Parts: sequence; C-alpha cells; structure tokens
Amino acid sequence: MAYADVDSYVAALKPAAAEVVSEIRRRVHEAVPDAEETISYDMPTFARDGRPFLHVAGWAKHVSLYPVPEVDAELEAEVAPYRSGQSTLKLPLAQDIPYDLVARLAVLLAEQRTP
Repeated sequence: MAYADVDSYVAALKPAAAEVVSEIRRRVHEAVPDAEETISYDMPTFARDGRPFLHVAGWAKHVSLYPVPEVDAELEAEVAPYRSGQSTLKLPLAQDIPYDLVARLAVLLAEQRTP
C-alpha cells in the first residue's frame, strides 16, 4: 500500500503499533530537531537535508527500525537483545519499548549518515 504521508501510515496501523510508532516519531524529533519525515519504501523515514537516516515499520507484534548504526561495544550490549539480522531492530509490542535507546540510535544514525 502506498501512503501519502507518515500520518496516513500511522492511521492504518493497529492501535498498539500506532502508539509505538507515534512515540518513536516524537522521540526522534526531540533527539534530532531538524529531522524531516517522508515515506520511503512504504514506511516512515526520517531524513536530514533530504538524506534518509532511519526507517520505521509497524507490524502486528513488533515495530522495526532500519538500519542499525555502527555502535561501540557498550551500546551493542543494549542493542543486541533487539537485533534481527545485521541491520534491523525488532521492538516487540508485548515488551517495554526502549525509547531512550531509540533516540540515541537516531542521533548516531543522523550523525553517521548525513553530512
């Protein structure tokens, strides 16, 4: 399905996923104030200066973040429980969402992927 914007994407999600994606949006904008929102690959995408740095997707039982930035060993210990493959994080809706971790990763991605 093609979405016109992030609001229409969130509106199409089941309530639990919509709540998590909405809070992730809020946290990313708080952490990276100049982040822009768009739809790319049919999912919400955060960009800076037109360059995407983070994709978010809501699913029935989890929310995924793509990609995972390069992290040091200490941060990897926090990221590891949510890794699904090399560059995806799966955040199960049945568990507490690590929003602070998401915000820190958004900052790293914005720094690593945009000039």
